[in-house]
Amino acid sequence: MALFLSNLGAAGIILSIAIMLASGFLLTRITKRLHLPNVTGYIIAGVIIGPWCLNLVPSEYIGQMDFVTDLALAFIAFGVGKYFKLSSLKANGKNMVILTLFESLTAGVFITTAMLLLGLSLSFSLLLGAIGCATAPASTIMTIRQYKAKGTFIDTILQVVALDDAVALVAFSVCAAFVQANSRTGSVTVSQIALPVLFNMAALAIGAVSGIVLSRLIHKRRSKDHSLVLACVTIMGVAGICTSMNVSPLLACMASGTAYVNASGNKHLFKQLNQFTPPLLVMFFVLSGMRLAIPSLAAAGVIGVIYFLVRIAGKYAGSSMGAAIIHASPEIRRYFGLALIPQAGVSIGLAVLGQRMLPTESGLMLSTIILSSGLLYEMVGPACSKAAIKLSGSIPEKENAAEKTGGETGKSSKSQTDETVSAQARHAVV
Repeated sequence: MALFLSNLGAAGIILSIAIMLASGFLLTRITKRLHLPNVTGYIIAGVIIGPWCLNLVPSEYIGQMDFVTDLALAFIAFGVGKYFKLSSLKANGKNMVILTLFESLTAGVFITTAMLLLGLSLSFSLLLGAIGCATAPASTIMTIRQYKAKGTFIDTILQVVALDDAVALVAFSVCAAFVQANSRTGSVTVSQIALPVLFNMAALAIGAVSGIVLSRLIHKRRSKDHSLVLACVTIMGVAGICTSMNVSPLLACMASGTAYVNASGNKHLFKQLNQFTPPLLVMFFVLSGMRLAIPSLAAAGVIGVIYFLVRIAGKYAGSSMGAAIIHASPEIRRYFGLALIPQAGVSIGLAVLGQRMLPTESGLMLSTIILSSGLLYEMVGPACSKAAIKLSGSIPEKENAAEKTGGETGKSSKSQTDETVSAQARHAVV
């Protein structure tokens, strides 16, 4: 099939996208019966149609779809920005920062210590630990949307995963500076440290300004269609500029969403975007599954398995300690760590940067561990996220009842498009 599609040119690309969307939808019919989140079905679908199983999509198309990942993460980051209204941040912003620092940095310390005990170099251990701080918000947010979960537990998750990547980027920058200073050259230039910081600050400024401008462009007289167009232009523009600067668009798009919601004071645009993005997000997760190279799992070996388990332990321990310090609710203390397991997106980008700083063999090992474990995290993470939000009592009774009775049988295909409409009165969308 892959060879046939590759010979069709543009038609092959279109058919490949159709196969990705269809496989993602079909696998959710199975995962729903197993009471697993949709995200898990999407990723498993990607593995099945990928090059190591059925090989339905040409490998060259997979390599050319990096823009899908960038776009999906950009829209997700913009959407997360709505949870950073100044009014809510003033109320509990300090507690969110404390909780984020503990859950993020504890995981990094656990990973770094474990790698050093295995006899790996300090540079490798520091970079892997810094990358391990990151959490992928996409699958957690998709799971929250699917079950229309809401409440204090959910608000805390959304604010923490938004801050989490910022902590990971700062931690990685510090570790990278140390690694470069202790490289074979034995020195590090000011530009190597200053330029990444300046570029990230510039990206944040661009994101904030774009959000303010967008709030001025979208007003009551503007049609919904044109409002959506302007939002897409803004998000894609910010993501494109950041990518051209070799800067992750996550923070800039988050800043854009934050600036917009604070300048405009309304969240209607976010609901419109949530009606537009589901196919893009399905492609993103199916693509993640297609990129899971089975041989890479064996290559990572014991080190990859230890990283996989230690990071989970670090996230859980750190979130529990942070929750205890800020006197959070019992639900957050017990179950919050389960919602922080997924890892992809920014961690994969950081792995590419880390690979360049290490010797060839160590760099390849670092990249392999992050890529393979990241996709495994995305497979088990949604199930853990679902367990966390369910145990915390954040899923409405109607959703629990629908799941128990298999309520999607007659309206599964309709729910994919109609859930966003009903979400306008429920705070969460898909």
